[in-house]
Amino acid sequence: MNIAIVGTGYVGLVSGTCFADTGANVTCIDVDAAKVERLKNGDIPIYEPGLDELVVKNVKAGRLKFTTDLASVLNEQEIVFSAVGTPPDEDGSADLKYVLQVAKTIGQNLNKYLVVVTKSTVPVGTAGKVRRAIQEELDKRGVDVDFDVASNPEFLKEGSAIKDFMSPDRVVVGVESEKAKKTLTKLYKPFLINNFRVIFMDIPSAEMTKYAANSMLATRISFMNDIANLCERVGADVNMVRAGIGADTRIGRKFLYAGCGYGGSCFPKDVKALIKTADANGYSMEVLKAVERVNEKQKSVLFEKLQKVFGGGSLRGKTIAMWGLSFKPETDDMRESTALVMIRLLLDAGCTVRAYDPVAMDECKRRIGDSVTYCRDMYDAVLDADALLLLTEWKEFRLPTWGVIKKAMKQPLVIDGRNIFDAEELSEAGFEYHCIGR
Repeated sequence: MNIAIVGTGYVGLVSGTCFADTGANVTCIDVDAAKVERLKNGDIPIYEPGLDELVVKNVKAGRLKFTTDLASVLNEQEIVFSAVGTPPDEDGSADLKYVLQVAKTIGQNLNKYLVVVTKSTVPVGTAGKVRRAIQEELDKRGVDVDFDVASNPEFLKEGSAIKDFMSPDRVVVGVESEKAKKTLTKLYKPFLINNFRVIFMDIPSAEMTKYAANSMLATRISFMNDIANLCERVGADVNMVRAGIGADTRIGRKFLYAGCGYGGSCFPKDVKALIKTADANGYSMEVLKAVERVNEKQKSVLFEKLQKVFGGGSLRGKTIAMWGLSFKPETDDMRESTALVMIRLLLDAGCTVRAYDPVAMDECKRRIGDSVTYCRDMYDAVLDADALLLLTEWKEFRLPTWGVIKKAMKQPLVIDGRNIFDAEELSEAGFEYHCIGR
């Protein structure tokens, strides 16, 4: 089966590589010629565990190719996935210019039946705009070519994207014809031979499902952070509360962890976009507006705790160690990360920041330059520090040698933004310890 993926960002590259690994002939297209050359040479521009080996394997097998020219390969394909970026506009709505440019290019070159699938996260109604953009170009050419438009939102988690793609808990597909349904069933059958978990629905519902899913998860996070902040004030323990409510099968245990705010490429953008979609249709998403406010406030909670520890006075001249820069473990993605907010607050307060992250330091340097000190490991980061802040729960941070850390620090103070450390253990080791919701 011949398919093309337009866009070699996170979604496009993972999707294309995984489709190729099941035997499809995949052509990935990107307008960035330098990026395409890097990919041809096995140089992967994003960090995702296992992805580089899988790309090299499938390029070598001849099932995965890269090019900059969609037009030249378009009429060899049965399916074209659009996985280009949909960055937020200044008002928070999704910018569809790249999605519609792909549609226009397809319309300018299409000569045979094709299923055009939107993989990018797009607002409800985008498929209709894609269909019109393709048809307008066909009409300009005076040709009559049958095509279908479909929606297939992704539900990949950074850090476990390959597993998520190869063994999905569900695949959501919005279609408008039986022909498109049959084509996409053929593509996804190898992933789901024993249990075909493709949920077919109308296209607007598929487009809405992606936003609704991410917004629900974001809501659970902000709700627990709100509960955690109240727990601190009334003397309760949010971890015990989480265990108590998570045992209720109607609620479940996932995404009930309190922390210092969510970030990444999906939750912040999708919450904003859904709010804007509602506004544009005369409805106000009051719950999501609160979710967004709670999250933005939560990103500064560690700074507030730090100020409180030092008596509410000036932090000028303090050296602060920071463990973790990415928005979550197993990725170098810093989009909307709490670390960026914390670094700004600390630098504005006159602090020196010593930072360490297993994979995200190059990305941090690209974003903010050398305004912080990048350390060779987590022990180097705490050297002469007045406080240690834990922002990302990388596995290597979970069992540090506290005796070594205490000797290296100027003050034995730990503020844990992800609740991964044991309060009793740190107390016995001579540390002052603060976390979220206890």
